[in-house]
Amino acid sequence: MNEEKIIKAGKIAKEVVDYAKSIIEPGMKLIDIANKIDDKILELGGKPAFPVNLSINEVAAHSTPAHDSDEIAKGLLKVDIGVHVDGWCADTAFSLDLDDDSENKELIKSAEAALKKALDFIEKGVEAREIGAIIGDELRARKVGPVINLSGHSIDRYDLHSGITIPNVDNGNDAVLDSGLYAIEPFATNGLGKVRDGKPSGIYQLQGEGNVRDIFSREVLKFIKEEYQTLPFCSRWIHKKFGSRGLLALRMIKQAGLLHEYAQLIESGNGKVAQAEHSILIGKDVIVTTE
Repeated sequence: MNEEKIIKAGKIAKEVVDYAKSIIEPGMKLIDIANKIDDKILELGGKPAFPVNLSINEVAAHSTPAHDSDEIAKGLLKVDIGVHVDGWCADTAFSLDLDDDSENKELIKSAEAALKKALDFIEKGVEAREIGAIIGDELRARKVGPVINLSGHSIDRYDLHSGITIPNVDNGNDAVLDSGLYAIEPFATNGLGKVRDGKPSGIYQLQGEGNVRDIFSREVLKFIKEEYQTLPFCSRWIHKKFGSRGLLALRMIKQAGLLHEYAQLIESGNGKVAQAEHSILIGKDVIVTTE
């Protein structure tokens, strides 16, 4: 692992979070927020590790605006930001109450408190289930629920979910957190505590090997492989580079079975969801890279 690049990615991510908090206001277009965050990451010397997730209320994750979206910021907004430096990633998230709503505020406070307790507890050799127990107990003590089928994860180079999952409840997962890079991300809800798949998100990831017949689609596929490798990307980035033809090419590449498109993740009871997240690097010590 390249500790220097991991630390740099985390530092950029923290600056981008501070910037995002300073610009986001109720009624602002989500596409404007996303473009500003993308530009800030590049300005600071990183690249997006995935499209910024801007998920509102019952949408827990995997929601990013298309290039022509007119959706606005409102309600309980989750802002999930990824930065990479040469493939070494930082993954961090925060939630904002844009309605001045006491329920929103309590969910946000609960997610943040659970994250802090988990970070204070983590050391090399801890089991994933122990972290889940800390998170779940803290959320339930605050009279909200954990989302049991969302989790933190280990991270490797160009691989955001590299094998180990870190639950938000004690689910019996006895995987051990050894030296490495991890994301810890509690999700707090007043709903049923599970997510289901919603509509397609416009967030994609390369899968499998192969090619497409159409010459222009091949050009787009080559760009995706070189620019994003195995990291997620989104339709608006392809539109920005190639225009409307790029979106048609994206459809052809997906039809050829070379892309996975993520679904939006919706709270099963349509409850609101708050998220808090930091990345940690475990070595001799535990470093919170995004704090």
